[in-house]
Amino acid sequence: MTGQLRAADSTELDEIARVTGLIKAGVEQVIEGKPDVIRTSLVVLLAEGHLLIEDVPGVGKTMLSKALARTIDCTVRRIQFTPDLLPSDVTGVSIFNQDTREFEFRPGGVFANIVVGDEINRASPKTQSALLECMEERQVTVDGATYLLDAPFMVVATQNPIEMEGTYALPEAQRDRFMARVSMGYPVEAAEIAMLDSHTRTNPLDDLEPVTDAATVAKLVEIVTRVHVASPVQRYAVALTTATRRSPELLLGASPRATLHLVRAAKAAAAMDGRDYVVPDDIRELAVPVLAHRLLPTVEASMGGRTATSALQGLVDSLPMPSTR
Repeated sequence: MTGQLRAADSTELDEIARVTGLIKAGVEQVIEGKPDVIRTSLVVLLAEGHLLIEDVPGVGKTMLSKALARTIDCTVRRIQFTPDLLPSDVTGVSIFNQDTREFEFRPGGVFANIVVGDEINRASPKTQSALLECMEERQVTVDGATYLLDAPFMVVATQNPIEMEGTYALPEAQRDRFMARVSMGYPVEAAEIAMLDSHTRTNPLDDLEPVTDAATVAKLVEIVTRVHVASPVQRYAVALTTATRRSPELLLGASPRATLHLVRAAKAAAAMDGRDYVVPDDIRELAVPVLAHRLLPTVEASMGGRTATSALQGLVDSLPMPSTR
């Protein structure tokens, strides 16, 4: 029908399963025993989102972001965030050319398909804010001129949540632009033993080959947008984010952007599972990684040992799920 999006067909869904399976297998060569974290990373990639990896030092945050980038044959840049990093280092700067007597734009580190931002909370708030426009609008404005970023575009940022010296907490507006937050956690004993065997001989990243390219990823992203979300599932997602805004345990609830991110991520998860429609379980599965990092607990809740994650999990458990046929 004219003006109506064509639904994703089985062939396209098979292509998503094939490509994401190859990416997952490649990343698992480097990251042992973290299938859920890798799956969430792929969901964010297909949903055109950005990923925040938050955990203690030495658990593979940067390794995960590098492995994901290397499995895709596209432009990749790494920005090491430090206190002396300037906004122009991220976005770019106009430089006067003595030969042409004109200003030329020199692109910054954000001009790539995948941008790895290491230790993002070590940069000043002014530098952190340089990413706001890029992450939301896929463009950079410098000296009144706007430059579009290539698609696909994904920021994979890491941060250490416990080391406070020399760090600047991400502002709420910055955290809200990350579609999901994942934590690596310590590996199980068997995975850590396997890591000792594989990582002490050579760097596994050196043997990692691209399994797809930027054009294919962009095609898969377009397929994901055509996954169907029924009205009851939409209402369930809105009811969940609305509940966070009304919770007495939360000072700051989920924004409308969070609702949008939740549904987009659910569409990607459904496509990866071979479905052209979203079910309530997709919303439920992604609620914590997509919503928890945007919420702030009240002082009373924090003093009682409650966190934003535990408060959100309570809401997820108590909210009735819509019946599906």
